[in-house]
Amino acid sequence: MSAIREFESLTDTEEYFDFFNLDYDERLVYVKRFHIMKKFGEMAAKAKENELTSDEKLLDYYKFALITVYKNFENGYSPSAADVWDTYGNPSSCSTCSTSTDCNDVEEVSNGVHACTSQPDISFD
Repeated sequence: MSAIREFESLTDTEEYFDFFNLDYDERLVYVKRFHIMKKFGEMAAKAKENELTSDEKLLDYYKFALITVYKNFENGYSPSAADVWDTYGNPSSCSTCSTSTDCNDVEEVSNGVHACTSQPDISFD
């Protein structure tokens, strides 16, 4: 499996650090994983804008982004309440659209609440 394909198969925050062979504080990652991955995802999305010419350069960019985000949190960065609440106000990707941060099937389902309509209904009957 190529390195970029291996990277694309990662799912857990710790897997990203292990993939790049980076040291990290397990406690910090445990507490801040959501915020670390949100910021990392924002920076990783910018890689597409830069049109990097090789997988090696793309992986270097991802590694730099992960180090940058982690160091910010390690040095005491804390997202503002507005950042946190903004995250909850915007629909996120769903399991059907997990490769995208923008789900094409998000619709308002009730009083300003949005949901992905491509996900199957879950019933506990």
